Amino acid sequence: MLERATNSTALKSTATSSLATRRAIFAALALLTGGGVLVLAIVAVPPRSAGAITFLTLFAVTLPWSVIGFLNATIGFLIMRFARDPVATANPTVARIRGDEPVIASTAILMCIRNESPDNVVRNLEPMLEGLQSAGLAHLFDLYVLSDTDIPEVAAAEDACFAALAAKWDAFRVTYRRRAINTGFKSGNIRDFCDRWGANYEFALTLDADSFMPAPAVLRLVRIMQAAPELGILQTLIVGLPSMSAFARLFQFGMRLGMRSYTLGGAWWQGDCGPYWGHNAILRLQPFIAHCHIPKLPSTGPLGGYVLSHDQIEAALMRRAGYEVRVIPEEGMSFEDNPTTILEFLRRDLRWCHGNMQYWYLLGLPGFRPVSRFQIVFAILMYLGSPAWMTMIATGMLAIMISGVPTGVVASDGSTGPAVLNAGIALFSIMTVMIFAPKISSVVDVLLRRSERRAFGGSPAFLANAIGELMFSFLLAPVMSFAHTVFLFRLFILRHRGTWGSQMRGIHSVSWRMALRTFWPQSLIGLTIIGLVAATTQGGVRYAVTAVGALALAVPFAVATASPSIGALLARIGVGRIPEETETPSALLALRLAAVEASARRTLKKP
Repeated sequence: MLERATNSTALKSTATSSLATRRAIFAALALLTGGGVLVLAIVAVPPRSAGAITFLTLFAVTLPWSVIGFLNATIGFLIMRFARDPVATANPTVARIRGDEPVIASTAILMCIRNESPDNVVRNLEPMLEGLQSAGLAHLFDLYVLSDTDIPEVAAAEDACFAALAAKWDAFRVTYRRRAINTGFKSGNIRDFCDRWGANYEFALTLDADSFMPAPAVLRLVRIMQAAPELGILQTLIVGLPSMSAFARLFQFGMRLGMRSYTLGGAWWQGDCGPYWGHNAILRLQPFIAHCHIPKLPSTGPLGGYVLSHDQIEAALMRRAGYEVRVIPEEGMSFEDNPTTILEFLRRDLRWCHGNMQYWYLLGLPGFRPVSRFQIVFAILMYLGSPAWMTMIATGMLAIMISGVPTGVVASDGSTGPAVLNAGIALFSIMTVMIFAPKISSVVDVLLRRSERRAFGGSPAFLANAIGELMFSFLLAPVMSFAHTVFLFRLFILRHRGTWGSQMRGIHSVSWRMALRTFWPQSLIGLTIIGLVAATTQGGVRYAVTAVGALALAVPFAVATASPSIGALLARIGVGRIPEETETPSALLALRLAAVEASARRTLKKP
């Protein structure tokens, strides 16, 4: 036994040393890459004026996000191409199980909802419950539906729906609890479970209303947690479910490409300080209850009160307590429904933006590991980069209008020499590659694998979809960045606080009036800049269109991508096709059957 303990300690020491080496390599690469790009930016925009210095400062603010994404994608691509077992290379804990070990731990399944369609929740849960019951393990899993619903009609529907669910799946001891006041938002919802029932279980599986996880994936998580007692949180890689929404199809196709290499590369150097996205993950309850309580922030100011984005802070607190937080960078384990319109996507993203800004209060908490503290800073910079990008674009357009020269890079003295022009072209090219590196690396990896090409519908269809998604991203990103900028202005200057509202998850259209009411600022700014550039420069319109054309098109973009008829057309011709549409896994077939049954139940309820 002493020899076994000694070997275990030696292996842990070796793993720690290896992870430290990885992080040192990553940090060195990040500094070299970021420094090199910043030097090139200084050549392209010589700091000889206040405007140029402002531009370079803003560029430096946006640079970390691009550099980290590029390096994660590069490392992830190398792992995908050359590692014998890419997932185990990034997360060694997955190699500790064969997959047939006995499941002995007690696990609570937590479904957190707020003003959601209960039928859709049941649709997502029943295939999992069926799989666990078929495996003869229902006695080890209890289901808790934790509701923060405050709409009376939805609450009444929940009462009836979850009572029927409890009667049908009595082997799981279904508990439905609804709070009258959603104190602490989602983290408060889970904390309430922990205080009342958490001591009865070893693990908790956290799910959102749009989450779907097949039973084999759940059992795999439990087995890994059993085999690795040092794990506190184990997060799955989440991919989008097949959708008939035009917006969701294009968005989830891009997410599917981007998350592959990015998550693998990130897991390689983050290691035991991995990400936690708040759902589709498993928690070790004892340390979570003891160490992961997020304090209420001072009530004064726009960032006060309860934290809206709880997950990254809980991960940092778990790591501070000495437990590992890891991700399984593998597709096909868990799924979610993506927002079906840009309005719903924006509503969710602005809530995350507000929550991430609250991290300013928590950044200085004592005892955080360096990587955890870096991740918190990175989460803040993710949204602060948007106003920086918007101001950079405005500065660049202003420089073009003042100089009257239609170039992408104008020196501070108004000259456009060859060195400045060439540096500007190089900078634009490098930044484009860096920003889209996660998707580019996945595209290359798919094209190099015959089975992957077939899964995405063949090389021609896949390449056409990749190009289409790239255009979609060019239209979406500026609109979102502008929205972040306006939101942050209202948050910090006007001191307007956000809320945790409900989402419309089903497919629905967006009217022209609604789109105009939401995106008129983007349209006005975009059209104004294009008009001013056209009036003050010779041939500069194409540069303005490249920079702000997406803002001018925000309203028709919102309407078109929400159109049910356009979504149905795209699905029919294979635009945005993901592998689950080429060959539907058995788990998603069960989900589809559950959806049909839920639809039948709704039909029977109608008079």
